[in-house]
Amino acid sequence: MRQHLRSLDAFCDVDTWIFDLDNTLYPEHINLFAQVDVRMRDFVQRLTGSGPDEAHRLQKDYYRRYGTTLRGLMLEHGISPDEFLKYVHDIDHSAVQPDPELGAAIDKLPGRKFIMTNGTVSHAEKVANRLGITDRFEDIFDIVAADHLPKPHAETYDRFLTLKGIDPTKAAMFEDLPRNLTVPHELGMRTVLIVPRGTREVLRESWELEGSADPHIEFVADGLAEFLGEILVKIRRPE
Repeated sequence: MRQHLRSLDAFCDVDTWIFDLDNTLYPEHINLFAQVDVRMRDFVQRLTGSGPDEAHRLQKDYYRRYGTTLRGLMLEHGISPDEFLKYVHDIDHSAVQPDPELGAAIDKLPGRKFIMTNGTVSHAEKVANRLGITDRFEDIFDIVAADHLPKPHAETYDRFLTLKGIDPTKAAMFEDLPRNLTVPHELGMRTVLIVPRGTREVLRESWELEGSADPHIEFVADGLAEFLGEILVKIRRPE
């Protein structure tokens, strides 16, 4: 699946590279997030005293309406986020394997690099360590740094950009969810949606790809490392 609404020349003036974590920095077929998904359902079930089906329904409803299940639980049930975040990210990260090709590509990108995730720093560090790319990033902006207001809320992007002193017109954002690229596009970022071949077979929710063909998605790529390689060819040897 590939869609280029703009030329790769659009990356020539980019000096800041922003990456989502789950299903972006590692291939979605690993399905690591499935473990988090199960633990979120279990947490909701214990909190509400509901059965597994109703807990699952509530979890997904909050995710869709509020951006994260956590946000919904905070607003609808008044929970403190710390216990939730610690519980749902207590998973086995061993399915994530080292990716030297990705590490080399990120290393060659000119400028600053960040991870921006609706997860936690701890979870992001474990994933990055498994991939072998931890030292490529200046910082990780997580859900705690966002004051628990997740992407796609505009305030969260503003908070991140202001905190890090980033000019969005010289930045690129890589994501696996179309709705999380709406605000970056409006701010002037290059927007790249990572949608691997066969991804529909492992998507947790069919609506998650809604908007993938909309104008705010400037590029769609099958894999991150391969696409970064294409960018590097362009920005190092402009035509």
